[in-house]
Amino acid sequence: MTADVWLPFPADEVPGLPDGLPYRLWDGGPDYPADPADCGFYVVPYMKGTAIAMRPLAAMTGVRVVQTLSAGIDHVEPGLGALPRGVRLCNARGVHEASTAELTLALILASLRGIPSFVAGQEKEEWRSGFYPALADKSVLIVGYGSIGAAIEDRLAPFECARVARVARSWRTTARGPVHPLTELPALLPEADVVVLSTPLTEQTKGLAGADFLGRMKDGALLVNMARGPVVDTKALLAELESGRIRAALDVTDPEPLPAGHPLWRAPNVLISPHVGGSTSAFLPRAKALLARQLTKYAAGEPLDNVVLTTE
Repeated sequence: MTADVWLPFPADEVPGLPDGLPYRLWDGGPDYPADPADCGFYVVPYMKGTAIAMRPLAAMTGVRVVQTLSAGIDHVEPGLGALPRGVRLCNARGVHEASTAELTLALILASLRGIPSFVAGQEKEEWRSGFYPALADKSVLIVGYGSIGAAIEDRLAPFECARVARVARSWRTTARGPVHPLTELPALLPEADVVVLSTPLTEQTKGLAGADFLGRMKDGALLVNMARGPVVDTKALLAELESGRIRAALDVTDPEPLPAGHPLWRAPNVLISPHVGGSTSAFLPRAKALLARQLTKYAAGEPLDNVVLTTE
């Protein structure tokens, strides 16, 4: 097997890579490290955007594997039509669960316990005491119950929530309880104090949290978007925030990056983090371990992990 492997990290910094493969370093720079037509295994640069992720795809006539370092694949999907048949697209399941679940809990707790107000009070030297909502005894709804959704529930377990409900594309059972299908979402929303979005961005989930979805949330409920910005209808969310009826914590927005002057920045009852769910010290060791496993299997001709689709 002599086809090039394009990596976004230097090969000598990835422990466990198999010998005998020609590794090329490309992290989205203007110049390619070699002819894209010679690439057999393409690791997509992390968090560099759709334009960079897709830029070499049309010229990768010999590619057999496209490996993302994100859980979502929406940033490469538009370029898949240019690829030959039989290319396997793999995501980074197992890399981001810990970091994303940590931030989810941080945003929930910060929003409920009034941390943004305390920070503002500290800057103004104001003592903002009072009663604040707790996560204990709250009902939480996780919309998008894949590996990240399950990791979020794992971290909710010590917080004495009254209930955790789960929603995914179709019904199934888990060790923690049933996973409801999307068709049951309208009935579940009014019961939840906290609604966490952790779905992939697909045609089915784009705009999922629109006016009807948000309107079904109970007064005072908290929406936490850990999925992708377009899963939420920004205009509908702004209307709900400005009315004061619900609150939101957003790690992702639409548009993104959120431009200066956008009304979301100054909307009431919203906490925004700049899409850093997976961008922590936990990323590199897990990403490198994934690449070592995948490329070892690739070199041996074994089935790969995390194959989400194969081009036709």
